[in-house]
Amino acid sequence: MTTTELSADTGAANRTGLYLAALQLVFTLGWTTYVIYLPKLAAEAGIAPSAVILILMLDQAIFTIADTAMGMAADRIAHHVGRLGLFVALVTAISCAAFVALPFVAGAGHAAQGWFIALIVVWSITSSALRAPPLTLLGKYRARPQVPFLAALALLGYGVAGAVSPYLGVVLREHDARLPFVISSAVLLLTALGLSRIEYGVARDTASSAPAAAAKPLGLVPIAFIVAMVALALGYQLHFAMNSAPFYLRFAKANELQWLMPVFWIGFNIAMFPASLVVKHRGGLIVMGAAGLCGAVAIVVAELAGSLNTLIVAQFLAGAAWGCMLMSAVSAALAIGSTGAEGKVTGLVFSALALGTFARMAAVAGGLQKMPDYAPLLHWAPVACWAIAGVGLLVIAAARLQGASTLKASAGG
Repeated sequence: MTTTELSADTGAANRTGLYLAALQLVFTLGWTTYVIYLPKLAAEAGIAPSAVILILMLDQAIFTIADTAMGMAADRIAHHVGRLGLFVALVTAISCAAFVALPFVAGAGHAAQGWFIALIVVWSITSSALRAPPLTLLGKYRARPQVPFLAALALLGYGVAGAVSPYLGVVLREHDARLPFVISSAVLLLTALGLSRIEYGVARDTASSAPAAAAKPLGLVPIAFIVAMVALALGYQLHFAMNSAPFYLRFAKANELQWLMPVFWIGFNIAMFPASLVVKHRGGLIVMGAAGLCGAVAIVVAELAGSLNTLIVAQFLAGAAWGCMLMSAVSAALAIGSTGAEGKVTGLVFSALALGTFARMAAVAGGLQKMPDYAPLLHWAPVACWAIAGVGLLVIAAARLQGASTLKASAGG
């Protein structure tokens, strides 16, 4: 390959990553808009405030199933160039239609309560098409050394959305829901409609006469990987969503949280890119494991911090660790699923994230954070989740490396 061809290939790969980043950014901001307005919309539809957390748990339960199902569908469809983009666009159109209808149906009052819940279910199921399926493009069409950096680019949208979410909440809270829902849906649909063009481009750039690999059943390593991912996701949810604000409130006022909470996501966005270089040469499992252990240490520092500055540094490092874990998880999933199951394994990663969110919401719904007896559990559970998963992943990575070395030695002998 000439220098010009290599440069063109790199440019096309970067455009793919940036496109996926935009898709994740728009989708995640749409989810944030939904969470901000859901209590108000539920009240308009005659749903009790105490039921809002149950609706959010329903969303996550649906995501847990639908993310894997959509990933498996992507594996089947991606063999036909252009079909994956068309599939995502069509499902996204249904998702956006349901999303736009939510504030209008809620405004009809108690009589439309059933339709309101039905629209939420339709939106939850169809929005899963925007997570795992687009990311399968990286595993199916891009050279493996490119994947970690492109995964970092794609997840940049997720991280940026996390950073701006506190400001979005302040800006939108007092506005009517209909215009934000229409705007976010229109932008999301336009972004999704571009997937077919992106798919054709990456398929053309990497055209191959080799037949598509047939998917194989998952072995013990992928199962252990997903179990570890569930633990990492739960640790993230408990630390960031439940413990971070109380940590900051030890040293700051409530109105300062919108400036402090994004520190976690700044670390997330910055750390992914240098970590992608390590993943490229050492593999995703090793980086996930090491980041899990480093993140556990950062949470301990946050727990014991004696000043706001120390806490800010600890939160930055915890966010950096989570960015490394998630970027490495996507890279590892695409590598593990390289036998034709990229979508399935990537979908399982997102299902693990949804399951972690569901568990955290269940803890909130049960009032666990208000029970003094359980306070130590909530504070130290994230440390245990990240540390245990980190050790487990490093053991798996070491075993794989040992097996590869043994096989190489046998072949050489």
